[in-house]
Amino acid sequence: MATLVFSVVGRLVGGGIGQAIGAVIGNQIDQRLLAPKNREGARLGDFSVQSSSYGAPIPKLFGAVRVAGSVIWATDLVETRSVQSNGKGKPKTNIYSYAASFAVILSARAVSRIGRIWADGNLLRGAAGDFKTQTGFTLYYGGEDQAIDPVIAAHEGIANTSAYRGVAYAVFEDFQLGDYGNRIPSLSFEVFADETPVSVGKIISDLSGGIVDHAAPTLIDGFTVSGDSIRSIAETLSGAVPLSFVDDDHQLIVREAGPAAISIDAEMLGTETRGRSAPRISVERGSILAIPETLSIGYYDAARDYQPGLQSARRDGGARRGARFDLPATISANAAKRFAESRLTEIWAGRLRAKVRLPWRYLGLRAGDRVTLPGMAGVWRIASLLLERMVIELDLVPVSGASIVNVADPGRSLSQSDQAHGPTRIELIDLPPLSDTAPRDTVLAIAAAGVLPGWRRAALLVSNDGGQNWEDIGQTAAPAVIGTSVDALGTACAGLVDRRNFVDVRLLNAAMILSGATDARLLAGANLAILGKELIQFGRATPRGGDIWRLSDLLRGRRGTEPAIAGHAAGERFVLLETESLLLLDPRFARPGVSVMAVGIADDLAPLLASTAPIGAAIAPFSPVHPSVSHELNGDILVRWIRRSREGWAWRDDVDAAIGEESEQYRITLTPQGGTARSFTEVLPHLVYLASERATDQSAGAAFVTFSISQIGQHGVSAPLSLTIAIQ
Repeated sequence: MATLVFSVVGRLVGGGIGQAIGAVIGNQIDQRLLAPKNREGARLGDFSVQSSSYGAPIPKLFGAVRVAGSVIWATDLVETRSVQSNGKGKPKTNIYSYAASFAVILSARAVSRIGRIWADGNLLRGAAGDFKTQTGFTLYYGGEDQAIDPVIAAHEGIANTSAYRGVAYAVFEDFQLGDYGNRIPSLSFEVFADETPVSVGKIISDLSGGIVDHAAPTLIDGFTVSGDSIRSIAETLSGAVPLSFVDDDHQLIVREAGPAAISIDAEMLGTETRGRSAPRISVERGSILAIPETLSIGYYDAARDYQPGLQSARRDGGARRGARFDLPATISANAAKRFAESRLTEIWAGRLRAKVRLPWRYLGLRAGDRVTLPGMAGVWRIASLLLERMVIELDLVPVSGASIVNVADPGRSLSQSDQAHGPTRIELIDLPPLSDTAPRDTVLAIAAAGVLPGWRRAALLVSNDGGQNWEDIGQTAAPAVIGTSVDALGTACAGLVDRRNFVDVRLLNAAMILSGATDARLLAGANLAILGKELIQFGRATPRGGDIWRLSDLLRGRRGTEPAIAGHAAGERFVLLETESLLLLDPRFARPGVSVMAVGIADDLAPLLASTAPIGAAIAPFSPVHPSVSHELNGDILVRWIRRSREGWAWRDDVDAAIGEESEQYRITLTPQGGTARSFTEVLPHLVYLASERATDQSAGAAFVTFSISQIGQHGVSAPLSLTIAIQ
C-alpha cells in the first residue's frame, strides 16, 4: 500500500525518476510497517513470588535427614527475553525466561554440610555437589558468627539484613525457573547435621541444653525435632528404644537399661505396712486378646532417598488387629525391622506383671533397673516404684530375651539418575543442503554435548565483532552424538558404497551409542554424519570397547562434499547429524568471523568456537562432474561436463534435475603448460577449445592444458572441476 501511494506521489513530482525513488521508499515503509510481527512466547503478567508465612516452626536437625525448607526471603521474578529465528521470511519468536533469588531456612541448629537437593521431587543437586539447573548457591551453616549474605544485602540494604546467626540456611542466586513453571519449586534438602549416626541419648541431652546426661547408646541415622517439649521427644523415641530417666542427685540421666541385675533377698519380700502384711510377690497376667498380632513402625529410609518406609513384626496368637508406631527418624530397613520385633516382644512379655514390697534399704533402686526375684525365672525391669511410709513398692515387667536380627527388604526405589553435568563441547557446522529445497542463506548449525553423560544443555551466545559484544540466542538443542576420529579415513569413490575403508571414532561419553542402518534406510538419509568436512553415511557401527565405535559400509562425499574425501587425518571432529540435536543459527549471524560461546552449568571457562570464514556450503553450487573430451574433424576440442543441482536429491528416471540457481553459468579457466591462464564464461555445460587456440599454445611449447570449471550461482561459486588433456 505504501509503495503504491509513494509511487503516485513520485510520478507527480518527478516523472519516471521520482516514481522509482518513491517506489523504493514505499517498499522500505512496507517492510517496516507491514512486515510480519514477532511472535510472543509464553510470558508472565505477575512477577511477584510467594514466600513462607510467619509462625512456621524451624526444625532442629540431627544426623542425616531430608527436610523441606521454608522460603524466608525472595526477590520478584526477573524476566529475560531472547529472540528465536524461525527461518527467512517468517516472524521471529520472543522467548521469555525467568529467574529469582531466594533464601531457604533449614535448621534451628548448626549443620555440617548439604548433600542432594530435590525440586518438585526432581533432583536439583547431585551427591557430588553439581546442580542440574543453573543457579548460584551459598550455604550458611548456622554458626553464631556467620556473616550477612551479600545477595540479600544488595536488595534489602545491610541495615535491613539479618545474618540469621545460629540458623542454617541456603541462598539461591538467579535460580532459573523455566523447568518449574516459572515459579520457585518445592525444595527438599539432604542435610547432615553434626555427627552421623547419632545416639538417641545425645539427641535428648543436646535439646535439654546439657541438663540431661545420657547413657542411651542406640544409634539412629537422623532425627528431626519440630517442637520444644523434651518429654514428647523422649516419649517418641521410647516407642522404638526403651528409655528411662534417673536422678542421681546431681543431674537427670536418660538411659536404656540399668546395670547388672540386682538380686532381691527373699527375706526382704512382703514388708508390712500399717500393721498388715503384704504378699511376697503379686503376679498378674493380662489377656492375650489385648495384644496386637502385628506391630508396624513407620520411618524414613536413606536408601530410598529418605522416602517413608514401613517394617512390621508378627506373632500369632494375639488379637487379630495391628498397631502402628511412627518414628520420625532416618534409619535402615534392618533397624526398623529390629525395633518392630523388639517392641512386639516387649508387649507380649508385658502381659505378665509383678509387684513386690521392699524395705527402705532398697532406696537406691531406680526405674529401669533390673532385678531377679527368688523363685521366679528370668530378669525383671522396674517399670515404676512408689515410696510410702518407708516401704518401696516395685512394679515389675519381665525383660524379654534378645530379639532375632532379621534382614529386611526396604522395597523398590525408583531413584533418579544422579550424573554430573560436566563441561560442554560445541561444534559449529557449515552445512550443505540437506533437503530437496535449495537454501537461500548460509546454514550454520550448532551441535553440543557434554564430556559426561549427565550433560543436559547450555546457554548460547553469539558475536560478530571478535567477541566484543555477545547476544543471547537461547539454549542448545538436545545433546548431539559427538566424537573424534581415532585414525584417518582412506579415500574412495563417491558413487559406490565404500566397503574397503572404515574409521574408528571415540565418542564424547559412554552414554552415547551408534547403530547401523539397512540400505533402504541409508537411501532415506539415515546415519548422516560429518567427519572433518566430509558428509558420510554409515551402514554398520560396531563397538570396539570403551567409547570407541568402528564405522563401515560407508557412503562417501554426500551432498556435494566430494572434495573433502581426500586428506582425512586422525583427530577430526565427528558429529551425527540429527534434526533434534542441531540448532540452526539465525542467518543474520552467519557471517565471516562469527563466534559462538556455550555456557553450561559446569563450564567455569566457557568453550569458544569461532568460524573465521563460513564458506556457505548451503548456497554455493556444487562442482560439475563427469568431464568428457571429444576431438572434432576441424581440430577443435569439445570439453563437456555434467552440472549438478542443490535441489531434487531423489533419483528420477528420464527427468533432469532442476538447476537450483536463477540462471546457468560457468567460469572456465584454461591454463596451458608454462603459459598464462585465461578465463571464459559459458552458459551451457560445454566449451570449444578452438584449433587456432590449440596451435597457439603448442607453438608456445605447451604439451598439455588444464581446464578448471566452476558453476556460478547467485550466492557463490562452486569448487572447481579440474581436467588436464594433452594437445601435442
